[in-house]
Amino acid sequence: MSIMLPDGPLTVLCLAAHPDDIEIACGGTLLTLGRDRELDAVSLVLTGTAERRAEAAEATEAFLPGARLEFGGEPGDFADGYLPEQWGRVKRRLHELAAHMAVPHLVFAPRPDDAHQDHRLLGRLAPTVWRNSTIMHYEIPKWDGDLGRPNVYVPLADDIAREKVRALNECYPSQHSRDWWDDELFLGFMRVRGMECKGHYAEAFVVNKLVMVT
Repeated sequence: MSIMLPDGPLTVLCLAAHPDDIEIACGGTLLTLGRDRELDAVSLVLTGTAERRAEAAEATEAFLPGARLEFGGEPGDFADGYLPEQWGRVKRRLHELAAHMAVPHLVFAPRPDDAHQDHRLLGRLAPTVWRNSTIMHYEIPKWDGDLGRPNVYVPLADDIAREKVRALNECYPSQHSRDWWDDELFLGFMRVRGMECKGHYAEAFVVNKLVMVT
């Protein structure tokens, strides 16, 4: 089964609890979408220090050239790891964003069953705000071992997969010291998802609801 996207410019919204979530989870998909069509893209990152926000700005330009990047507020307004205790503020920030942009064709958001509490909250709130968009719940590999069974795959050309890894390394130097941050993880994970959809590399998502237009 294939999902057909509408012709013409595509409105895309990317939601992330932390800088680098979007690029790790769906950077290859964004590069693929932007290769052959015009994207009207907005990205929201809720948390992050000034240093991490500068990295996110560089990554947004690399993966979504020309996209509008917004943050949750001033650095420190939303604390990494503590978003659930700020449920109301997060919900209001999402509605504020929705009120100032066109209804997106695609919304990229974390999985609602993600083991990280910040990801999980954002994944659960996204469908309550964007009710008329296709929401692509992305996955992020982590030590929790919470990877599930995706139902939507986006095959990636080899050069796209390698460009994703190159850009991740270039845009997020603050993360290089993490024991899980390496090319083998990023490429290996895309290779597994590629094998599952009879390709080489791919990124995978969970879509809970689709509307068939006849």
